[in-house]
Amino acid sequence: MVFSSIVFLFRFLPITLFIYYLCPFRLKNAVILIASLIFYAWGEPWFILLMFASILVDYCAGLGIDACRRHEILWGKRAFLGLSLVFNLGSLCFFKYSGFLLDNLRTLGFAAPVFSVALPLGISFYTFQTMSYSIDVYRGTVKAEKNILNFVTFVCLFPQLIAGPIVKYSDISEKLHFRRVCSQDLEEGARIFLLGLGSKVLLANQIGQLWNEMSSIGYENLSAPLAWLGIFAYGLQIYFDFSGYSLMAIGLGRLLGFTFPENFRFPYASRSITEFWRRWHITLGSWFREYLYIPLGGNRLGKARTILNLFVVWAATGLWHGASWNFVLWGLFFFVFLVLEKNFLGEFLEKHRIFSHCYLVFLILISWVLFAVTDFSSIGIYFSRMFSFSVSDDVLYYLRNYGLILILGIFFAVPLCRRIGEKLGKYPVLRFVGMAGLLLFSTAYLVDATYNPFLYFRF
Repeated sequence: MVFSSIVFLFRFLPITLFIYYLCPFRLKNAVILIASLIFYAWGEPWFILLMFASILVDYCAGLGIDACRRHEILWGKRAFLGLSLVFNLGSLCFFKYSGFLLDNLRTLGFAAPVFSVALPLGISFYTFQTMSYSIDVYRGTVKAEKNILNFVTFVCLFPQLIAGPIVKYSDISEKLHFRRVCSQDLEEGARIFLLGLGSKVLLANQIGQLWNEMSSIGYENLSAPLAWLGIFAYGLQIYFDFSGYSLMAIGLGRLLGFTFPENFRFPYASRSITEFWRRWHITLGSWFREYLYIPLGGNRLGKARTILNLFVVWAATGLWHGASWNFVLWGLFFFVFLVLEKNFLGEFLEKHRIFSHCYLVFLILISWVLFAVTDFSSIGIYFSRMFSFSVSDDVLYYLRNYGLILILGIFFAVPLCRRIGEKLGKYPVLRFVGMAGLLLFSTAYLVDATYNPFLYFRF
């Protein structure tokens, strides 16, 4: 089940909220848990068992670490942490990377079997979430959760279960034990949810159809202007697709009394790759920084070690997004420019405002080719068309059809839209009309839509 569907909007969500608000607090986590299991099982019932196995391992690991700390058994703490890491990373590697590894072994000439297994929905998100809990308990930054219902609710919380934001236990531990939903939470939650719904349905889906047409035409048949327009459309599509889904998750969290961390902060307004990754998928970047980069030594062990640490982090970031070499190349592309900016390029970008914005947009569009096109031969073809001298009027046809939605995409991708929205939002009537309009137009689209993908489901 996805948030941007008629079933979710007009059946699942109203029934869940109705029961949730009626029941006393002692039953609210149970209501969330049951709703979350229905939500997840709607598409993949059997993989609930894998998620429960992860929950059980990490719950027991947390209790074990806590007990060993109280009795000062250092090896026991490490053993329980190792159990959590091995199980979660092992599950992730088996389901997401085993086929990729075997394919590469066959390419190298080894007699590896052909193997394929379905990727469990949301495994990249909830494994990172549960591992962060075990690591935090080991570090002593959070206390082990003794109430298993609270812990299962933390992992299974349906707003962020399948696509983030990656919520750490410390982010919501207090609210798991007590929370109250006030009228301000209801209004703010509904507003954020509808902004996300509009971003996903009215912008990402519409713009995404232009990128789909690039594949239909064939990359080798694109003129240079059309190739640039196509990847520009993909950049807007994936932004509104994922940021819209994150906004819906954050809004749903508020409706349930939780406050989830921000996941996007107008990344296309950045002036460097460094700044871009402080604004794009913020919770993933924070996770890798806190649980991989800093434990490796961060920038405390000299320049050479810092570069090595950045290499490991960005190779892992690329692999996290998918079991394919293009994703590794995508991650290492950012690694190169992050190193350059950290050592000398960053100062130059700070001094040249217009150039730095152009630099960022150019590199991000290049990176999206590496991300969107999975095989290297097609990547080469696409780049050859982007940097060719072939000019055609084919781009005019697509600008006539998609020009307006692209202009709207640009406007809503920069902070100016938020400033205008905040000024208009001071008037209750305008707030209500805006929210009602987003719901009405989004529903009208979904009733008749045949194109409603979610790009991050495959990650």
